[in-house]
Amino acid sequence: MDFDYIHAIDIAAVSLILYYLLQRLRTSRALAVLIGLICLKILHTFAEYFGLYTLTWLLSHVFDSLFILIIVIFQPDIRKALVDIGIFPLFHFRKKLLNKELSREIIDACLEMARRRVGALIVFERSVSLSDLIDQEGQRLDAEISRRLLLNIFYVGSPLHDGAVIISRGRIAAAGCILPLAITKGQNFGTRHRAAIGITLDSDAVVLVVSEERGEISLALRGELNRSLDGAALEKILHEIL
Repeated sequence: MDFDYIHAIDIAAVSLILYYLLQRLRTSRALAVLIGLICLKILHTFAEYFGLYTLTWLLSHVFDSLFILIIVIFQPDIRKALVDIGIFPLFHFRKKLLNKELSREIIDACLEMARRRVGALIVFERSVSLSDLIDQEGQRLDAEISRRLLLNIFYVGSPLHDGAVIISRGRIAAAGCILPLAITKGQNFGTRHRAAIGITLDSDAVVLVVSEERGEISLALRGELNRSLDGAALEKILHEIL
């Protein structure tokens, strides 16, 4: 069989997929699970070789359901990988989500809340829709963004202060929204910071967090948290992202 450009494309595609999977596994707990499955396969081979029929029968049934087993075990990683593919810039047109005036209103509100030690969670919807979060627990507002409104929403006496504000298409779409919490073993994060990381793992959203304990402002994106931001750094980052 002659080697032509079709085979080159085929090999390149498989190589890219394997490289992507290895990069994903390298930075997740899935690698430990994969090593465990490889060890079971080695044990299965030895059991067959030495005639350990009961152990061979048991492991054979495990590997007969391997596809379903992989789906169940790696469900969070598979979902994260599919989200990453779905939000790849090639599939979306970049659009401006906030103008300078609205960004200034949000930044001023965050700075004032940080000074007063008032906790806040502000989510910016981008390409991936967050309508399911709004429909589940959130209070729809469809209001113009303003510093005073954000301060009122997150005021400790407000019934909506414990949830997140979701900003969509340059407006406050909803408040009091409950976000999924990320598992952050070994890291001292509060509920707000875990919620910020959690939603950025499931979508391409950008999240601002104001800590009431430390009075600091953080920004979450793609599961990473950028902490202790001042007004200038916050303005620069929001301008670049949104």
